[in-house]
Amino acid sequence: MAMGSMLCVQLGLAIAVTLIDRIGVEGAAWLRLAWAGVLLLLIVRPKRAAFTRSSFGMCVVLGVVTAAITLLFMAALDRIPLGTASALEFLGPLGVAVAHGKGRQRFVWPGLAGLGVVLLTQPWAGVIDPVGVMFALGAAVCWATYILLTQRVGDQVAGISGLAVSMPVAALVATVTVGPAVLPRMTPDILLIGIGLAILLPVVPFALELLALRRLTAAAFGTLMALEPAFAMIIGLIVLHQMPGAAGVVGIGFVVAAGIGAARSGARTQAPVPAGVNS
Repeated sequence: MAMGSMLCVQLGLAIAVTLIDRIGVEGAAWLRLAWAGVLLLLIVRPKRAAFTRSSFGMCVVLGVVTAAITLLFMAALDRIPLGTASALEFLGPLGVAVAHGKGRQRFVWPGLAGLGVVLLTQPWAGVIDPVGVMFALGAAVCWATYILLTQRVGDQVAGISGLAVSMPVAALVATVTVGPAVLPRMTPDILLIGIGLAILLPVVPFALELLALRRLTAAAFGTLMALEPAFAMIIGLIVLHQMPGAAGVVGIGFVVAAGIGAARSGARTQAPVPAGVNS
């Protein structure tokens, strides 16, 4: 599920990048979030009984964090390559893996993944846009928060009802933040493209991530996300023609190995039963 999510994310991001020239980075981010919020609200139709006051509040906070990830990451993509931005953003999940891991594996898999990220980003080359890096690092902080919040929401709210609250909140936050600037750029054909884009990212991947976090520890999930920069580099090569160097290819090997190791060792001992299930 987590790997399927990553593939959808990177394919959706690559498509979004192709729209930047027409609607800007803010427009590409808003388009995804707006349609995702509408689709999930219409499809899931969350019921009040599915939430406690605490779990509903968590869903709202998750929506704000989701909007922040999307807006910051799209701003990074406007300045640095997809593979590099994804590698920097992965530092957020890597931090979760280190903070929540246990024993030697707490550092082994994240350490291997971190080395792969360094090879992917090649900071010694000195050609990276510093503003783009800051945007990607901001997205990394938000992604770490997103992982922890998503696991808590998944543990407390049955099905994907939590997403049916968090995504409309994210859409509202994006509309308030960038709506006045981007709405005049929208045309009927772009709005139609936005439906498919929202399904690829974030509707399907966020739902898969929520389900995956019911089965994996936060530490294992955070390390497994090391595969995302590798997916990003491959999609960037195929769709955006962003050619990786030899160090990048070696980095992909390291993050893939770390992701496999995390997946094998990171199952939760007992998956929690969300409120409203079997009741």
